[in-house]
Amino acid sequence: MTQHQPKLDLSPKVSDEIRKTTCYMCACRCGIDVHLKDGKVAYIEGNRDHPVNSGVLCAKGSAGIMQHNAPARLRAPLKRVGPRGSGEFEEISWDEAYDIAVSWLEPIRNTNPEKLAFFTGRDQSQSFTSLWAQAFGTPNYAAHGGFCSVNMATAGIYTMGGSFWEFGQPDWDHTKLFMLFGVAEDHDSNPIKMGLGKLKKRGARVIGVNPIRTGYNAIADDWVGITPGTDGLLILSMIHCLMKAGKIDLTYLAQYTDAPVLLNCDEKSPDFGLFLRDENGKELVIDRVTGKPTAFDQPGVKPDLSATYRNKGITHRPVFHQMAEKYLSDAYTPEAVAERCGIPAARIRAIAAEIARVAFEEAIELDHPWTDFRGETHKTMTGRPVSFHAMRGISAHANGFQTCRALHVLQIILGTVEVPGGFRFKPPYPKPAKVHPKPHVGVNAGAPLNGPHLGFVHGPEDLALKDDGTPARIDKAFTWENPMSSHGLMHMVISNAHAGDPYKIDTLFMYMANMSWNSSMNSGGVMEMLTDTDENGDYVIPRIIYSDAYSSEMVAYADLILPDTTYLERHDCISLLDRPICEADAAADAIRWPVVEPDRNVKGFQSALCDLGARLDLPGFVNEDGSQKYADYADYIVNHQRRPGIGPLAGWRMGPNGLQSGRGGVNEGQLDNYIANGGFFIEHIPAGANYYKPWNRAYQDWAVKLGLYDAPQPYLFNLYVEPMRKFQIAAEGHGERQPPDHLRERIKATMSPLPIWYDADQHGNEGFPVTALTQRPMAMYHSWGGQNAWLRQLHGHNPMYLPSKLMAQHSLTDGDWARITSPHGEITVPVMEMAALNENTIWTWNAIGKRKGTWALEHDAPEATKGFLLNHLIHELLPPKGDGLRWANSDPITGQAAWFDLKVRIEKTTAPAEAKPVYPPVTSPVGTGPKELAWKVGK
Repeated sequence: MTQHQPKLDLSPKVSDEIRKTTCYMCACRCGIDVHLKDGKVAYIEGNRDHPVNSGVLCAKGSAGIMQHNAPARLRAPLKRVGPRGSGEFEEISWDEAYDIAVSWLEPIRNTNPEKLAFFTGRDQSQSFTSLWAQAFGTPNYAAHGGFCSVNMATAGIYTMGGSFWEFGQPDWDHTKLFMLFGVAEDHDSNPIKMGLGKLKKRGARVIGVNPIRTGYNAIADDWVGITPGTDGLLILSMIHCLMKAGKIDLTYLAQYTDAPVLLNCDEKSPDFGLFLRDENGKELVIDRVTGKPTAFDQPGVKPDLSATYRNKGITHRPVFHQMAEKYLSDAYTPEAVAERCGIPAARIRAIAAEIARVAFEEAIELDHPWTDFRGETHKTMTGRPVSFHAMRGISAHANGFQTCRALHVLQIILGTVEVPGGFRFKPPYPKPAKVHPKPHVGVNAGAPLNGPHLGFVHGPEDLALKDDGTPARIDKAFTWENPMSSHGLMHMVISNAHAGDPYKIDTLFMYMANMSWNSSMNSGGVMEMLTDTDENGDYVIPRIIYSDAYSSEMVAYADLILPDTTYLERHDCISLLDRPICEADAAADAIRWPVVEPDRNVKGFQSALCDLGARLDLPGFVNEDGSQKYADYADYIVNHQRRPGIGPLAGWRMGPNGLQSGRGGVNEGQLDNYIANGGFFIEHIPAGANYYKPWNRAYQDWAVKLGLYDAPQPYLFNLYVEPMRKFQIAAEGHGERQPPDHLRERIKATMSPLPIWYDADQHGNEGFPVTALTQRPMAMYHSWGGQNAWLRQLHGHNPMYLPSKLMAQHSLTDGDWARITSPHGEITVPVMEMAALNENTIWTWNAIGKRKGTWALEHDAPEATKGFLLNHLIHELLPPKGDGLRWANSDPITGQAAWFDLKVRIEKTTAPAEAKPVYPPVTSPVGTGPKELAWKVGK
């Protein structure tokens, strides 16, 4: 008898259509395929043709469908009707919302534009939002970088014209030894995972330096559980070992860095410590052939690392001499730093020896002829196959800028930057610091600001000060307190505005910045500042406009809400003008586009700014007849030109003979071209031009052709950052612009032009012996994931992880509760033991804890009862020193928020009903989500 088998559909139809766009579940900007059924999102997978991820997609990216359908999504513009902080709103129309915003903003612009503070959180349209703020005329604009990783970016650009993460990457195909410093798992995760996979497959060695062994460090061949805040000391000790052993690339240093540049060495000279330059301002070196001082870029010059030069009674010596004197000092021997770093001296020496062995004994040669900027042709490219990567872990300390500089100097002396096997820049980098704009603060009523808000200072003359010497910006960026604060100080905006220091503001306008919760130090204090009233009963910060896609904690503290879309409902531009998706071998950018239309009365924030810009009659946002210039953000992306032929997108521009890349006129079908290509554009660097970028004529010419530069701009890496010496000179009493007396010693001590290390341990930490850290989990990104139905299952709440030693000292076991106290506050939280942890460090995941009434979560959700934030223990100000001054909890050079300098003490306690502190619930403008989030897409 025949057996009848069931008929199974082994290849069911999973979608009617696939639309390709760019993920926004973290900062990787991976390509995604969004599957639609009956016009609705069915599921999301990676785009295999995309240059960033080649089809790889992480838990966050796959869970984007839950982000798109989250019950926490805002549904319409909102006007506050209850007390600020209550969460009580009423829905209004967009026209009413715009009318309210214009009624607040127009009088400010017409009288005193600095009364608007416009700050944006983690978005990828900073070139656009800064343009809007510049047109408004306020000097008070910045994005989230000032409290995230400005030390990393700024140190890299001042030192070598670019940095890690979005600015560059290891040469994954040739690296033989890869060393990570302070890298958590949520940033750039798919490219790093793919790169680590390549290394492991080839048998390359991975060393992880991090107090916490999770993620990438968990698969490292060697884990170095360093004492937090001492990375710079470890790096300088390795520099000491390498220099003492002669394991440095002298040819590389002479040809491509300022090591041979002559310095004024006369302590009595007003130019002491400054470069010797010719009449054209070019740095001078001694040419080994002629023995004479010569501009560094002259054809045929062979810079001498050893020769000195005496001119007009003043002795000039190469930078390399200064380096030798500083770093060969016994202060940097492994024995001298071992106890402080928590790493045995023998291990420091072993790591340095391993780096030297791979760099010099396993050097590689690529058969790629190339011509340098001096006109010399090289038959091959020498590779030193050691590469480094670092992020916020070493950046978020008060000594982070100098630590990041030290790491870049370590790379450079090995000759491992922009060579095969080393660190490689991603276009549009490398760029010397001097080609970036300087910060502008020229305010005129009813007129645009006189230039870009952010940039790179090159001396006291570039500081953002008013005529009376007071700060021109509300965050005090680019002042004597934080001279090189290239990304601003977002963490200080609310505190300074509340204190009226340096002045009061009228309106605080923020986008995607959860400043009343996980994005602020001192969250409880910030909530009080946002609701504080003066003697007349008026709010100290009079008006707050906020835009977000979700019902976050910050929503409750706004007076007017402009609801944003989800990333699948909007246009976005991942631009070469901003934060592109380039790889080391290619320039690339991308878009997002509305793969589905919103089902709510919401609007992409950038499109809302186009509308507001027109209603406020802002230059650049209206036509000559006063009509709105850009209908929405998509219109802006296509039609805006930053300078002739250069727009937000580099692909498919219009040329005299049709479409072309980089430079060109407006192409009305440009977005369609991107959509047809999977949402991205890519153009590869020609063979032979893809290494030695700062000095390679072929690369420089290609970059000009593509519009990255307007002219070739070869330059030297700056082991010695001369602008820092200029600030020291001012602090020593020279020059017209002088720092206040209370900052002179700090400037002299911290702004060394050669990298140094100083202790970031804050005043007032006596009795608080343990360091407390946070990091992002790989499956979360800021606070958004906490309301994602899939990701919540991975991280529904967070314990405090303690090392075995501290668990035993305090008689704690897994599941016990502890009171964690800092000089600022206390929290009561559950604890768990973790052996792979620095013995005097505790840590937890960040942004898991939520406030009741937010994110459409139930009041008894684990995030609101067991989840917690370390933010309650951190303050934006340092403990008082008794001098009456407000000292920011920041790096004194850049203003980077010093999140990771937190010191605490631990006490075992009885388990409370829920984690403390507990704040009363806020009213949710979107209600509470269903107990079970389920739906069916299609039939």
